[in-house]
Amino acid sequence: MGSWAIELITTSDGSHTLYSKQFDQHYHSVKEGALNESLSKHVIPAFHYHKDKKELTILDICFGIGYNSFATLYYIQTNNLDIKVNIYSPEFDLALLHSIKDFTFPKEFESLKTIIHEISQNLYYEDKKCKIEIYHGDAREYLKILNNKKILFDIVYQDAFSSEVNRTLWTQEYFGQIKNILNDDAIISTYSIATPIRLSIYNNDINIYEYKPDSSNRITLALNKQQIDKNYKYIDMELKQQRNKTAIALKDKE
Repeated sequence: MGSWAIELITTSDGSHTLYSKQFDQHYHSVKEGALNESLSKHVIPAFHYHKDKKELTILDICFGIGYNSFATLYYIQTNNLDIKVNIYSPEFDLALLHSIKDFTFPKEFESLKTIIHEISQNLYYEDKKCKIEIYHGDAREYLKILNNKKILFDIVYQDAFSSEVNRTLWTQEYFGQIKNILNDDAIISTYSIATPIRLSIYNNDINIYEYKPDSSNRITLALNKQQIDKNYKYIDMELKQQRNKTAIALKDKE
């Protein structure tokens, strides 16, 4: 597979993922399942939040094997949604991108074979209902490009390797770049529930909520505006800081 991705792993839901030698982490939770994780932690909560929209612009951080983007298309197809999606995603591992045409994806992605092949070959796909653009390079640089192009996002799948091995995509300054390209009603989904990560997001005037999917662990949903939803647990970050004086956001300079 990719230059830094080795060893095909079968996850609990039968779908496959990879282990990254560079980051010493799997691309997906082996215990929860690769496809299940993409759907339950990112796609389903984000689409529930934007259930009345007919067009969504999505930032997928980072593309990796493509599960979050492809699960988005699968979800739209299986639920017969009348919606257009524009997906933008950075990925630094070009060898991995070119190899996904040969990856063992779940049967649920069978109808997406043409799209997967196009993405693998050209890093781009577009039809009347879907556009996917992959940027080969540094994610932080890509955010600058998107900001200069004035592209605003409804959804951000924050699914980079963890802050322990990939700090630059979890800092307060990074989420400041994300903040600059959010629509007023945007949602950020991420598997991380760590207080420093939540503070990194919150310190950019983004509201923090906790959500428990039916088939996976708790996640963080960060909303650009306050939302009252019985499924979302509001997290009072000011109170957390009062109770834990040592809790601080991650910073680039550190």
